[in-house]
Amino acid sequence: MTGAVSADWVIPVDGPPLPNAFVAWQDGRITELGEGRAEEHHAGAVILPGLVNAHSHLEYAVYAGFGDGLPFGDWLLVHIERKRKLDLAGMEAIARAGVVECLASGITTVGDCSFTGVSAPACDELGLRAIVYLEVFSRDGHTARFEENRARIAGSLSDRVRVGVSPHAPYTCGLDLYGACFDLGVPVATHLNESRDELAWLASGSGPWQPLADWLPAPLGRSGVRALADEGLLRPDLLAAHCVIVDDDELALLAENDVAVAHCPRSNALLGCGIAPLAELREAGIRVGLGTDSPASTPSFDMFDELRTAVAMARAREQRSAALGAREALELATLGSARALRLDDEIGSLTPGKRADLTVLSLAGSPYDPVEDPVVGAVFGGSPAGIVQTIVDGQTRYRQGERAWQEVRSTASAARSRMLA
Repeated sequence: MTGAVSADWVIPVDGPPLPNAFVAWQDGRITELGEGRAEEHHAGAVILPGLVNAHSHLEYAVYAGFGDGLPFGDWLLVHIERKRKLDLAGMEAIARAGVVECLASGITTVGDCSFTGVSAPACDELGLRAIVYLEVFSRDGHTARFEENRARIAGSLSDRVRVGVSPHAPYTCGLDLYGACFDLGVPVATHLNESRDELAWLASGSGPWQPLADWLPAPLGRSGVRALADEGLLRPDLLAAHCVIVDDDELALLAENDVAVAHCPRSNALLGCGIAPLAELREAGIRVGLGTDSPASTPSFDMFDELRTAVAMARAREQRSAALGAREALELATLGSARALRLDDEIGSLTPGKRADLTVLSLAGSPYDPVEDPVVGAVFGGSPAGIVQTIVDGQTRYRQGERAWQEVRSTASAARSRMLA
């Protein structure tokens, strides 16, 4: 299958923007890009690499607002209680809605942490590229939950939808479980150093998490970063979400062991966890990508909102307007996230030979129209409402104006209603 699309600008990310340019592909891979017009042309638009969401929870797509404003531990309990009201079919319906929202936001790849694995068939069915990290929780080293969920989703796995494992966090998993997860030989993701409440519990069993003691492994006497480092469990195939509160020694440990970080600024801010030290992470040479987390903690899977929040938070923390520019931010959401997921040989930039994952974004009518700088326009003026087309492996998976997703969204809405009953 061959195809091509053109627009006022093509932004390869690994090279300068090209005016009045096209991208062509064959058999799912980019073959050429350059100045010129394709039969399918989008005036007032830019073509970007498909956005790469390094940390999501698709099966929480309709959890928005649950427990808003509660302390982190109490917020978790609200979500656990609501989740218990769903059967597997309800979880599947919500995951499909999450996939649809991602595609409609220009996202072509996710690193998804999945409680049940239902995001794998949803991604397979609807065309989203994914690493689905099956979550495990245990005080010992047993990975039976992973094996059960992997067996159930085996028919959905492919080159486009791959399986990983996620020992949830050092406060819900024993260190033996982390070792067992690495022994599985698949990508590993975890939540790490996200909140001060988490660190207080891990250090001494103190703080507001004390009422949760019966549910959690014993405190480690140190932070998650330090505990994993002490056991040789900081490794290049580990993706750590958040890393909001890390000191200089912990930054060095992450860098020395080539651990990747998924930066989720909206979630960190709205849960009151803080502002991650993005500049320090990047200066340390850590592979950093951008993630939306889920609507359980943020309003949406909107990567453009995440991009703008990343820029605003970085500049506010550093008190420098140059702390994070539009080009650096866009790289975080494309090639940076691809590096964090170890998929940068395949995706993340519009490079001949890579997968034909593209986002066509209209800036017509935005404050950045007419376009002076297409990267600035995309980062600060982009929105899901401007997504004209989302292409994965050379196939259009979303086109503006389509009504095919109405049933998916209504089924997910019904599942949310059951959680509120």
